[in-house]
Amino acid sequence: MEYIYTIRDSQGKMREAIAQADSPAILRTRLSARGLDVIDIKERGGMTAKQMYVRVNDVLLQFERVSLKDMVVFSRQFSAMVSSGVAMLRTLSIIVEQCPNRRLKLALDDIRKSVESGLSLSDAMARQSSIFDRLYIAIVKAGEAGGILSDVLKRLADYLEYREKLNQKVRAAMVYPSVVLVIAIGVFWAMLTFVLPVFEGLFKNIGGELPLYTQFLIALSEGVRSIYMVFFLILCGIAFYFLRRFYRTETGRLYIDGLQLSLPLFGDLIKKVAIARFSRTFGTLIRAGVPMLNALDVVKDTAGNAVVAKGIDQIYDEVRQGGTISKPMSRNAIFPPMVTQMIAVGEETGRLDDMLSKVADFYDMEVENSVEQLTSLLEPIMVVGIGGVVGSVVVGMYLPIFTVINQLH
Repeated sequence: MEYIYTIRDSQGKMREAIAQADSPAILRTRLSARGLDVIDIKERGGMTAKQMYVRVNDVLLQFERVSLKDMVVFSRQFSAMVSSGVAMLRTLSIIVEQCPNRRLKLALDDIRKSVESGLSLSDAMARQSSIFDRLYIAIVKAGEAGGILSDVLKRLADYLEYREKLNQKVRAAMVYPSVVLVIAIGVFWAMLTFVLPVFEGLFKNIGGELPLYTQFLIALSEGVRSIYMVFFLILCGIAFYFLRRFYRTETGRLYIDGLQLSLPLFGDLIKKVAIARFSRTFGTLIRAGVPMLNALDVVKDTAGNAVVAKGIDQIYDEVRQGGTISKPMSRNAIFPPMVTQMIAVGEETGRLDDMLSKVADFYDMEVENSVEQLTSLLEPIMVVGIGGVVGSVVVGMYLPIFTVINQLH
């Protein structure tokens, strides 16, 4: 930064000058070391081009996304180098130099400095909570306590790869209907805005009374092209804003997530994804050595669905009082009987993490099958839907022509 400093010279006169420094304290120390009597230091108004560039770059950096793929690559590299005997600080320095993601690069550099100053790796990562979530920190902390950091980092990389694959499956199910719906709305809007007005002029020249359906389409076309459409879009934006605010409340999230689970086609898929995520996350935490209650607390935050999180919260209360995991699960309809039974067997045999992994594998296959079935089912429905949208406008345009032909006959 640039600062304007005021000093008193040897003749007792006040003089001002400009200098660059990292902070006012550093500048004061530097000037005092030269034997100058410093009166005042203040930041210079305005910013230089370089400072403006740095500020803009910092703002843009906040919007740069750290993807799961970036986290997988980091975890793999970290695990491989630590297991090879490379010192942690040296490992972090090498990864920082090679990291292509600028936001992750800055976060890892801050972690390196924190570890160098004496913090543990998990505590240093906790300072970067926007990138490293509670699950990641909990597993690293357990790995540090057990002396198996390289192993837990490998498990973390496997888990993050699983999450990425699961997200891709869900996106594959959601992208197709979303794209087709947008195209259908765009085609319908284009026909009402550009095509129907041309026929409207023709209908007026023909004269006579138009069919009711055609009159409805003309009125709808005029509404789309009028100022009322702007008001309608503004109202939709306001409704969406308040819906998001309602979703951020505990009651709103429970209500909306409950509605998602009860959707006709997508509800079953959302439930299977939630069960698969719960099983894989819980199993990964248990296998890494995270205490049961801590693992349940972390899983609740990463469930992705408020209804499932509430069920996990009930399990947490039962286990804290000395109970089992399977008992509260059997009382909650969100957890299928097969999941409850396998977890009960895992508790009895002491192989809970293995059973959770088997449940996750089973539901991974179920999610994949559901995505394929949903895609094959939605494809003809969407094709018929677009045809119906276009056909409804075309029928409305040609009905008056058929009426005129009948009158001529």
